Amino acid sequence: MDSKQLYQEVILDHNRKPRNYGPLEGATHESEGLNPLCGDHIWLRLRVADDRIDAVAFEGQSCAICKASASMMTASIKGRSVGEAETLVTAFRGMVTGEMDPSTPGNPIGRLAVFSGVKDLPSRVKCAILPWHTLHAALGSQTVATTEGAQDPMGGAAS
Repeated sequence: MDSKQLYQEVILDHNRKPRNYGPLEGATHESEGLNPLCGDHIWLRLRVADDRIDAVAFEGQSCAICKASASMMTASIKGRSVGEAETLVTAFRGMVTGEMDPSTPGNPIGRLAVFSGVKDLPSRVKCAILPWHTLHAALGSQTVATTEGAQDPMGGAAS
């Protein structure tokens, strides 16, 4: 199976059956993510204890790429330390913007490499990265993340 076919299958699977979708009681961190250009709007909630992400969930209305990215992100960060999650944010952002090759040794991307082809779809990069921006914002106690302007928690890096 080629990488494009795998990408499409993963996107469709996570869009139809998103992991960690729904409310989260007792959240210690949360943020609202907005992509005004395509209308993606998500809420991310985390429960962090002793520097570990014990639970994570998201809700909202978004395109298939954003929903699949959020689904895979939540599955990837659950049980990790806050520092490990932030490392994944940076790696994912680098991968989808073409700044980092997912096959680089020591890269923490793992199964998320399925999103590496997004770099070839410039109009979809912000869809894939919105959940990660929202995670970064939530961990930094920012209540809103957007893919546009000054509120972009990554400083407009994916523009």
